[in-house]
Amino acid sequence: MQAADLPLIRTVSRPAVHPDGMWAVVSVTRPDLEADAVVGQLWRVPLAPATGAGAEPSRLTRGFRDTEPRFSPDGALVAFLRAQPQGAPQLWVLPVGGGEAVQVTDRTLGVSGFRWSPDGRRLAFLSREPEPGRYGSVEGIAPGAEGPRRITEWSWTRNGLGYHRDRPQHVYLVDVPDVDAEPVVQPVATPQGPAEPRPTVPEPRRVTTDDVDHSGIAFTPDGGSIAVLAEREQGAGQVGRSILRVLPLAAGAAGGGSEVELGTLGPQAVAFGPGGELYVLAQDHGPEGKDFVARNAALYVLSAWADPEPRRLTDPETQELGHEPVPLADGGVLLVLASRGTQQVVRIADDGTTTQLTSGDVLISDIGVGGGTLAVAYGDAGTYGEVGVVVDGEIRPRTDFSAPLRAAGVVTPTELTVTGRDGYPVHGWVAVPEGTGTHPTLLMIHGGPYASYDVRLFDETQVLVDAGYAVVYCNPRGSAGYGQAHGRTIKQAMGTVDLHDVLDFLDGAVAADGRLDGSRVGVLGGSYGGYLTAWTIAHDHRFAGAVVERGFLDPDVFFGTSDIGSFFGLEYVGEKPEQVAAQSPQAVVGQVTTPTLVLHSELDLRCPLPQAERYYSTLKGNGVETELVVFPGENHELSRSGRPRHRQQRFEIILDWWRRYLPVA
Repeated sequence: MQAADLPLIRTVSRPAVHPDGMWAVVSVTRPDLEADAVVGQLWRVPLAPATGAGAEPSRLTRGFRDTEPRFSPDGALVAFLRAQPQGAPQLWVLPVGGGEAVQVTDRTLGVSGFRWSPDGRRLAFLSREPEPGRYGSVEGIAPGAEGPRRITEWSWTRNGLGYHRDRPQHVYLVDVPDVDAEPVVQPVATPQGPAEPRPTVPEPRRVTTDDVDHSGIAFTPDGGSIAVLAEREQGAGQVGRSILRVLPLAAGAAGGGSEVELGTLGPQAVAFGPGGELYVLAQDHGPEGKDFVARNAALYVLSAWADPEPRRLTDPETQELGHEPVPLADGGVLLVLASRGTQQVVRIADDGTTTQLTSGDVLISDIGVGGGTLAVAYGDAGTYGEVGVVVDGEIRPRTDFSAPLRAAGVVTPTELTVTGRDGYPVHGWVAVPEGTGTHPTLLMIHGGPYASYDVRLFDETQVLVDAGYAVVYCNPRGSAGYGQAHGRTIKQAMGTVDLHDVLDFLDGAVAADGRLDGSRVGVLGGSYGGYLTAWTIAHDHRFAGAVVERGFLDPDVFFGTSDIGSFFGLEYVGEKPEQVAAQSPQAVVGQVTTPTLVLHSELDLRCPLPQAERYYSTLKGNGVETELVVFPGENHELSRSGRPRHRQQRFEIILDWWRRYLPVA
């Protein structure tokens, strides 16, 4: 795979399984270099094994970017989000028996998520409501002419979004339009004057009242109320978290609803079971609301939403659960369990019994259930995103969207565990170019820190291998997927055992495979990986070059500038000046001699641009060979969801750097 092959990467959404269990609808999106945007449509995927006509996946829609399909309860309609070029996503419904899609919303800032009511007559959706005169809500008022923002909270921006307090996300309720009705035809003027325009979409009703961000929509089984997560005000040093509320939907019902008491828990996702039980996936942030480092979410259940106390069903110390709970008709829910670079489907019963339904080297990203069929979106070493059916513990593929990517050429990494200097096992992978001879070796470090590399086909690895480099990457202490203790080891000890782990893994990989040239090595990483790369080259001078991308480089000025700066550094590196200095790459930048490429995005609010600018300027002042590359208009997610052309240019710049300082023989 090369940088120009980015359009071959297909991302598959959550499978929306039809109530009969025989087929599903997914969105399939890809970067398009000519459009310089992510494009995609909805696809129909047969789930039952069959041959002949209709047995293969087929494109269902032809929009510019159609995403997030969900069937109505009776399976007659599929709702989805459609975005036009440069436009915000809007909610549409499509009759599955044939016919054109019908638009449901026309929101200024678009729609970000939705759910069907149990009777299929209404849709609840999330949309941001701009303050009057902001974000194009009043024609003629440009961003620079908007009024001043008066800030009193700890958090006021979000990476990838910008300011959010003046455009809170609310829940709205709208009637599903009659897809068989006559289309709206606009009247023309008469001699008496212009005609009054007819509305083309139904008018929604706002359900939430507090001007804060809301998320996590879930209808009660009777459709009379809706659960939502409402952002709560942070205290000093506290991690952001939400309040769980259940709101009545009857016209004229009092706003605010009832708050579900969860104590120190920070809810992330909710779902109602068929009997009215409420499942909550939540993190325990401790009595002070600050304890977030390597804290896994656990599943809790309340037999009724008004219960005084939730009951915990899973062990966060050993089980790392994700995804929105998928309730089952006979009790319990389905969730995704992360472990050692894989993600599996698990069933959690109401007594806490956990049953793993899949296994092996697979990364399951989403779950769909219908008509007794369990469908998943997944990836593995040869696929970026596919749809499969889980039968008897096995995933049986129903798509092969990654076939063109494999045809372009991919390698399968080798799994490796290295025993570190203190006896600790370090788990990871090694990817080596095909052919004979030795290859210069790149140590690649992931972000997070509480994140991980995994078994799915990875474009970063494949592009570097195609260029002739062996790539070594692991999940050192501090990573996710190995239990909370593994992740919490580096709390206020960053750059200690995590540094040892990545270097020991590099040494172990070189010793285990003669194709890796240990005398010609480079190091690269982004976000926390940028942090550890910068820390590594200040303490180990074996590397011919380094790439420090979107790095957490200057903890001292992270506070008050990052969108997570009010709490992140306080827990990870501490508050005392001597603690911060002892873990700061900026504090030891004077020890760096390695040629260093510093990559950053102009609109990165997670690790703001000054993190890179100060680090680069100090390197330059010290006479280190260095270059700063800034991508306009991009945020912290450039390498994953940036403009396709910027993503290609990023790869080309990184490869050019390695050709200069670590050339392939």
